[in-house]
Amino acid sequence: MAYLAFDWPKMKILVVGSGGREHALCWKLAQSPKTSALYAAPGNPGMAQVAACLATTDYLAAAESIDADLTIVGPETPLAAGIVDQFRVKGHRIVGPTATAARLEASKAFAKELMLRAGIPTARFATATSAEEARDALLEFDLPVVIKADGLAAGKGVIVANTHQEANRAIDQLMTLGSTLVIEEFLAGEEVSFIVLSDGVNVLALEPTQDHKTVDDGDQGPNTGGMGAYCDGRILDTFRQELVMAQVIRPAIGQMRAEGTPFTGFLYAGLMMTAQGPKVVEFNARLGDPETQALMHRMASDFVEPLFAAAHGTLDETPLDWKADPSVCVVLAAAGYPLSVRTGDAITGLDQVHQATAFHAGTKMDKNVLTTAGGRVLGVTASGATLAVAMRNAYEEASKIHFEGVHYRKDIGQKGLKRW
Repeated sequence: MAYLAFDWPKMKILVVGSGGREHALCWKLAQSPKTSALYAAPGNPGMAQVAACLATTDYLAAAESIDADLTIVGPETPLAAGIVDQFRVKGHRIVGPTATAARLEASKAFAKELMLRAGIPTARFATATSAEEARDALLEFDLPVVIKADGLAAGKGVIVANTHQEANRAIDQLMTLGSTLVIEEFLAGEEVSFIVLSDGVNVLALEPTQDHKTVDDGDQGPNTGGMGAYCDGRILDTFRQELVMAQVIRPAIGQMRAEGTPFTGFLYAGLMMTAQGPKVVEFNARLGDPETQALMHRMASDFVEPLFAAAHGTLDETPLDWKADPSVCVVLAAAGYPLSVRTGDAITGLDQVHQATAFHAGTKMDKNVLTTAGGRVLGVTASGATLAVAMRNAYEEASKIHFEGVHYRKDIGQKGLKRW
């Protein structure tokens, strides 16, 4: 891929965040000959193996202290808080949307209204600002029904209710997360994560992935931030990828630009591939997690070039190169996740993992002992000549890692086997 007509400088790059997505980004960027120095703020023990970790959440000060040439933001919270606006005021190059554009994720109600204006296919919905209003809105929907908290909820602000009793409990539970709820019709189909990088005008698509959101096998149990993902060229054929670009991605980017809030950075469309075609379940304003682990493991192209170009408004839409082998990420979660999470348990067996990459998500060093420090602890990511082989490799390596109460789904990638 060719972006700018000058010799590429070696760059000092800062990655903002401390989870598995950010570790995977650092792992990929560290492989680029265009990276002269790599930093993470605040980072984690896994990221410290490939980047210098800066123990701070003052990201602007961190970037200025190292004179960063490029900053990439992982999590949604700093994006919603305006980190991109702060950096641009100071003239620093950064990949991500402004706070106004990040409302696509920070407010589900805003996203749904924008989809209506842009003609983007999505589920029928209603918004409510009180429990009483939400219960009235329920009468307009068949069961099952989807109930969402409007704001950021780390992937846990969505409940699918199969009965009116469950729906009423969901309303009471989710109203505690914010003042607005979105009630949606339930969409049937297969979920796909479709992520693109944009400079506000041009769009570069990443390979489609499939996330596994619920905590237990067979899509059972409460929603989580993601229990695993796989990346495989068979998830969407070329025609359906072009359909998503034409019906979802380009209308969203175009509408944001037309309304004076151009979207830059990563736009994540959580899709349901229905019998009527793709419909948007949600938009996120950043890379998905754990999708990023599977994506970075499979990406063959250098990733510094498109990131640098996106930050400069010169993104090339030439497709990225991808390895033929599918990749699978299995998330190892802590005891109690996604509810009351236990932390501080010693992690062993990582030194026995040789055929996969263990991306750190919720870990910390405690007196030279690696321990659990969050709900999702590690993302064990492996590739293989077929999806079945990639799954076997990931699970064989995951089984070598131990900590008290470890839990992981045993069916990551299972739905994709029908395409082989």
